[in-house]
Amino acid sequence: MALKRVFFLRSVAPRVAALSTKPQAQEQPPASPEALRGCGAAKAVRPPVPAVDFTNTQEAYRSRRSWELVRNLLVLRLCASPVLLAHHEQLFQVARKLLGQRMFERLMKMTFYGHFVAGEDQESIRPLIRHNKAFGVGFILDYGVEEDLSPEEAERKEMESCTSEAERDGSGANKREKQYQVHPAFGDRRDGVISARTYFYANEAKCDNYMENLLQCIEASGGASDGGFSAIKLTALGRPQFLLQFSDVLTRWRRFFHQMAAEQGQAGRAAVDTKLEVAVLQDSIAKMGIASRAEIEGWFTPETLGVSGTVDLLDWNSLIDSRTRLSRHLVVPNVQTGQLEPLLSRFTEEEEQQMKRMLQRMDVLAKKAKEAGVRLMIDAEQSYFQPAISRLTLEMQRRFNVDKPFIFNTFQCYLKDAYDNVTLDMELARREGWCFGAKLVRGAYMAQERVRAAEIGYEDPINPTYEATNAMYHRCLNYVLEELKHSTKAEVMVASHNEDTVHFTLCRMKEIGLHPADGQVCFGQLLGMCDQISFPLGQAGFPVYKYVPYGPVMEVLPYLSRRALENSSIMKGAQRERQLLWQELRRRLRTGSLFHHPA
Repeated sequence: MALKRVFFLRSVAPRVAALSTKPQAQEQPPASPEALRGCGAAKAVRPPVPAVDFTNTQEAYRSRRSWELVRNLLVLRLCASPVLLAHHEQLFQVARKLLGQRMFERLMKMTFYGHFVAGEDQESIRPLIRHNKAFGVGFILDYGVEEDLSPEEAERKEMESCTSEAERDGSGANKREKQYQVHPAFGDRRDGVISARTYFYANEAKCDNYMENLLQCIEASGGASDGGFSAIKLTALGRPQFLLQFSDVLTRWRRFFHQMAAEQGQAGRAAVDTKLEVAVLQDSIAKMGIASRAEIEGWFTPETLGVSGTVDLLDWNSLIDSRTRLSRHLVVPNVQTGQLEPLLSRFTEEEEQQMKRMLQRMDVLAKKAKEAGVRLMIDAEQSYFQPAISRLTLEMQRRFNVDKPFIFNTFQCYLKDAYDNVTLDMELARREGWCFGAKLVRGAYMAQERVRAAEIGYEDPINPTYEATNAMYHRCLNYVLEELKHSTKAEVMVASHNEDTVHFTLCRMKEIGLHPADGQVCFGQLLGMCDQISFPLGQAGFPVYKYVPYGPVMEVLPYLSRRALENSSIMKGAQRERQLLWQELRRRLRTGSLFHHPA
């Protein structure tokens, strides 16, 4: 389809301008529960929250027939076999040759595909979505098709799409920091990743095709049920070179702020609490020779920063918002040389057009989602792409999260800076008056990130231990839950298969006074995993969603491979799930309800 408008990063005034032009006092009481939450109206008296029991197998599997429980057991048991997993791709190929394409697809639908995937197209997924909805479980629809590339093909595509024309022909040196440079040893971004889809840039036509698939996915979400989500990955919408360079700029600009903070004796503070004295900051920048004194004073005015006489990180980030042309936006000061380095000045006209088209595609998808009443979940990706992804998501949230959260950002809590990222975004939403929407995950790229940092030679961005990641997750979650108590314009999805984390959330909600009927806190798990968590939550009235992939059998095989590997990587949880499945089957056999029909 024709793309008509370019979505540019726009100028904002963090402390004095809100996105909405309506005065707060003029807001009208809405009719729907969703709008009621968005406008912060008084909450009605609600019944007590029922207890949630994750050990009651009768309730957990009330939505499943006995043959489905047997299939679940079989799939989870096969996923626990190291021998089968080590050779599962070869076994798939042998089965296809022996059975033929048609019988192989039927076998997959009876086993792995039927367990982890909702169906092949928009029509075939509707029965499962309606069935789960009847038992209190919603959906996050995800078109799960990926290109099946060899490692060599993936590496070649990644190297080509992450390198600028100037870098390829030698006319421009690569000044990006090590973390944001493409490396052939990690060109295949699928390596070591077991729980996330991966896309490689081929050309603009492929990106347009993916956008069309996402538009159909959004339509399917809107048509299947109210209140659904669709998931998207920004690396599928354009050339990743842009994400790398933009991430480099944002990281270096943020680091420059913290260097100035250290000079003012504020090293080690949480990012949201760090404030620089404007007068001292102006002197420091002037001494570096970055700009004239008059230019520097023009950066820090009451119109843009308020009258506090201090600058925090949100104010600091707004300084690069103030440039209107995209090519002027991406500049960063080099502390060693004292010079501003314009990165996009080395881009060709074609490369800049590719970046604009990526932003256009984001804009088209967000508008379509808003029209269809579908919320967009922007997936997190590798740490060297994530600063740009989060910033572009933030720009969409400013535009579309006016009355309620339509755009949700994803925060990876295995990152060392996860808490700073969550608190800064939530503070910005509060200042500007838009609705904060977030999904909290632990993260999908841990093994790959550690190896890459060690081999290329930069600081590991990941928390040192699993326990540290758990602590970070609960710290971020606790902060958001406390903020929800004061703001009905915020929502969070607790995307976790960890039973302890879900229990922690339920306890904190009760202590804080957050009722599930308010819809501010929801939960998320993958289809085919942890039904013993999802369905008891849904039947108790908590908003809960399954991440529901769909697509043709052969085209989602890469997804199925990772689902199998992921189950093997969380053996403790999978073993408990198998025990509960056996327990329910024995109960049905003992009570004569083996032919249980969900009602």
